[in-house]
Amino acid sequence: MTLFDGIGARLIETPRLNVNILERTGDDPSTPPERTVVLIHGNVSSSLFWQELMEDLPSDLRVIAIDLRGFGGTEHAPVDATRGVRDFSDDVHATLQALGIPTAHFVGWSMGGGVVMQYALDHPVLSLTLQSPVSPYGFGGTRRDGTRLTDDDAGCGGGGANPDFVQRLIDHDTTDEAATSPRSVFRSGYVAPGFHTDNEDVWVESMLTTSTATGNYPGDSVTSPNWPGFGAGGIGVLNTMAPRYFDVSGIAEIADKPPILWVHGTVDAIVSDASFYDFNYLGKLGIVPGWPGDEVAPPQEMVSQTRDVLARYSAGGGEVTELSLEGVGHSPHLERPAEFRHALLTVIGYVGPSAHPAPPTEAIIIRSAD
Repeated sequence: MTLFDGIGARLIETPRLNVNILERTGDDPSTPPERTVVLIHGNVSSSLFWQELMEDLPSDLRVIAIDLRGFGGTEHAPVDATRGVRDFSDDVHATLQALGIPTAHFVGWSMGGGVVMQYALDHPVLSLTLQSPVSPYGFGGTRRDGTRLTDDDAGCGGGGANPDFVQRLIDHDTTDEAATSPRSVFRSGYVAPGFHTDNEDVWVESMLTTSTATGNYPGDSVTSPNWPGFGAGGIGVLNTMAPRYFDVSGIAEIADKPPILWVHGTVDAIVSDASFYDFNYLGKLGIVPGWPGDEVAPPQEMVSQTRDVLARYSAGGGEVTELSLEGVGHSPHLERPAEFRHALLTVIGYVGPSAHPAPPTEAIIIRSAD
């Protein structure tokens, strides 16, 4: 692994599996939970993606980034998708128990946003920062109110992965020779068009840690009589977010409501009301032939669903802040690090000598859900 200055990696033995974490070498293990931040990455990535943020956060915080199973340096144990993302969230809990951390501030990116929402349903948390999170109703196959379109979640899960992309993960392809190479997917899906980073090689390295063993990425599928002809299987990463298994919308009703920060970009190609990773939207565009129309297979309104659930959370007494970043893609912490950092420090209630002034207010759109 390519580790930045001041960041180390180690394996944590838990009763479930061995979990790799990144942490800053100068952090104090006795730091209280109120100053502990836990970072959970998304799909086809690893904790390596958090290193710039880890470097930038104040030195009197304790910051830990956890590799989910099948990613980074964590064991490639199979994922039981019929539990939704609970295999992942239970692994996170076991890791924190092994580290002696009873609770913390949680940050989840993309699929990791779903993991930390599930964690909050099962365990106390101090705050949640949801960056470009998967919809609370899963990925694909639902109407605005979260109701499922088909009984077999047609168009969702492991069958939706591009086979050439999977093969290029297996081959550890670092080129940009094809649109389906991990590097090209990073440029087209993870960030906004035209974004440049000096650390692109590290982010591609992170993507290439993804295990494609049976039970990991992408997962299995079943034949469906419904368009586009496949439905969600029962194992593997993509199936964990199929709506038959994944629904964390109940977070709106939890009794103890930690503050929530929701950060997303307006040109996110992955999590969007018009997602290029949603088969129904691709069908509507004519990219996938035979689309049966909006009545049968409407594109999933992912961002609107998140806004609706967080509005209920707010109406129930929870504190919700939405940070919508114009012209930003799926990775605000990479694309607009100063705004992301400031918003995160605000939601965790950080006050300390390492705090920096807020970036110019015209660069951010912040509002409470209502």
